[in-house]
Amino acid sequence: MGVASLVLGILAVLIGIFSSGVLGWLGAIMAIIGVVMGALGMKKPESKGIATAGLVLSIVGLALCLIMYAACVACVGGSAALFS
Repeated sequence: MGVASLVLGILAVLIGIFSSGVLGWLGAIMAIIGVVMGALGMKKPESKGIATAGLVLSIVGLALCLIMYAACVACVGGSAALFS
């Protein structure tokens, strides 16, 4: 579970940095799944370090995805207000 959380967290961070819109929601969903898997992976002592890293990356990825999505919506709303 820890490795899966780490992979999902890395992908969520990359999607949060480099994309917005529909992929932003995909990254947010992946980050939520990564948070759950990281929390479950912390119960096993042998994978606690990887699970912690996955949990942190998933939380950061979730924040990035949601912030970038909100910024994209604000830009579209602002440009729509300019041209109406």
